[in-house]
Amino acid sequence: MSYPEASKRLNKAISDSGYCSRRKADELIEQGVVTLNDQPVRLGDRVMPGDVIKINGEVIGGPKSDVYLMLNKPVGITCTTDQRVKGNVVDFINFSERIFHVGRLDKPSEGLLLMTNDGDIVNKILRAGNRHEKEYIVRVDRPISAEFIQRMSRGIPILDTVTKPCEVQRVSRFVFKIILVQGLNRQIRRMCEYLNYEVVALKRVRIMTLTLGDLPTGQWRHLTREEVAKLQESLTDSDNTPYSSSDLDQDFN
Repeated sequence: MSYPEASKRLNKAISDSGYCSRRKADELIEQGVVTLNDQPVRLGDRVMPGDVIKINGEVIGGPKSDVYLMLNKPVGITCTTDQRVKGNVVDFINFSERIFHVGRLDKPSEGLLLMTNDGDIVNKILRAGNRHEKEYIVRVDRPISAEFIQRMSRGIPILDTVTKPCEVQRVSRFVFKIILVQGLNRQIRRMCEYLNYEVVALKRVRIMTLTLGDLPTGQWRHLTREEVAKLQESLTDSDNTPYSSSDLDQDFN
């Protein structure tokens, strides 16, 4: 079936407005709280310019400009959009528009966190099958051995699976660098624990083409046009279908 060129899927129109992600928009449509020109809607419906979308009877705004922020998350901040949680990342940034985090860093971890209102890139970055790299610098509680590097890079049995082979490099006596293409729940910490090491500090310094650089801890900035262009180019062939719990890169290090 062909559609008018100017039309777009309803869930994308809602996401483009900045109201929520496409996945959440589908949930709202299924709940029956979304109308189009005051008529009930179904998953897969399309909208045209000028159509009026309402959620719970309230008109949502038109498309907004995409926002891409890089935050150097400090230890102690929680990656959640639930503002009932004290120390949540949304209140910490206090941005003027609704944005959400792409992936997570657990509360004791720090480093690069991408914040955006672009629901499309969430699926592309978080689907584990897309195998996008994330780089971390990790300090542990005792000297790093050659065996530790070798076993970490080959894969460690955790959470009823074996981690995928990854690049691990010794930086100093107690510090190593690791590049992952998956993000199981507290993956790096669990891998280290399996080998009787304890993580003292964990910092993410890169997500795909984005590098933290010298951005101070606790500070954020807008991505440059060049950074956005490179990120979008690297996502060109990535699957952006809504993820499920089985294929979600939880990214919870």
